[in-house]
Amino acid sequence: MTVSASAQEPTDDPFRHIGLIYRDFDEYAAGCVSFLEQALALGEPALVAVPGDRGELIRSRLGERSADVVFRDMAVAGRNPGRIIPSVLLAFAEANQGRRVWIIGEPIWPGRSPLEYPECVAHEALINTAFTGRDAAILCPYDAAGLDPSAIDDAAVTHPHLQDGSDVWSSTAYGDPVVTAMTFDWPLPAPPRQAAMFPFDGFGSLAPLREFVAGWAGAAGLTEQRTCDLLIAVNELATNTAEYSKEPGTVWMWCEDGLLVCQIDDFGTLDDPMAGRIPPPDAVSRGRGILIVNELADLVRIHRRPGGTSVRIHFELPSPVEGR
Repeated sequence: MTVSASAQEPTDDPFRHIGLIYRDFDEYAAGCVSFLEQALALGEPALVAVPGDRGELIRSRLGERSADVVFRDMAVAGRNPGRIIPSVLLAFAEANQGRRVWIIGEPIWPGRSPLEYPECVAHEALINTAFTGRDAAILCPYDAAGLDPSAIDDAAVTHPHLQDGSDVWSSTAYGDPVVTAMTFDWPLPAPPRQAAMFPFDGFGSLAPLREFVAGWAGAAGLTEQRTCDLLIAVNELATNTAEYSKEPGTVWMWCEDGLLVCQIDDFGTLDDPMAGRIPPPDAVSRGRGILIVNELADLVRIHRRPGGTSVRIHFELPSPVEGR
């Protein structure tokens, strides 16, 4: 079945965001290839950002035509859902300014952890805000056989249009993107008892804070490069606290499930739901802190709690060497 990205009810917005509900890999490949064939027929740029072997499945079905499509592994590029909009989707659109872009993005697949899920849904909702008015079509596949049924329900809330192997329709459950994203701003579980705490106050406390974080990273076995990334991320967040909050902040650190976790609590507010997802217009603009953190961390969870904000960043630890 060929499903045109413009075969929807009339609208002044050229952007189309479609959830593809598939039940097996034949439906998956057919829906994705049909979408890409439209882009290729028009000579328009196309990107496939899906996890692992699913990209190879699409590539094999396209055959020689796959040379005209850009492929990225979503399990790598989208490991942290917060960097998909700026570093994958918008980056591709900006690289093809003046042309309609066609993107297949699969941010939610069986194997995504419950820890990552709320950020994935918030991402899917905020695509609609980030791409409003852009000349683009984005198709997001959802595995109806492998995902929890609630994920399919959430897809209907975050996508204005849905399709399966035989039909395409407007989603009656689709809601305001920002409201939907805020619905998934879930409270974070309290840091565990073994978590270490470091209170900090102002710019003068940033150097000892970095020493505290580096000590924890070294003890946990984080590599030198990832320790550097962690220090940059924590410094960005703590600098924001020092600059925008008149009250001190607190950093918590602990390890769980193969991750080094760092949480920064302060009394500041983060009102912009797109913070960290839309790059500032130029390199010297302010407001790049959370964007940088999203780029560096394996997962970022932000909770706007009453009276303040908590940002929890996760860095994957190296697997233990067998025999040690």
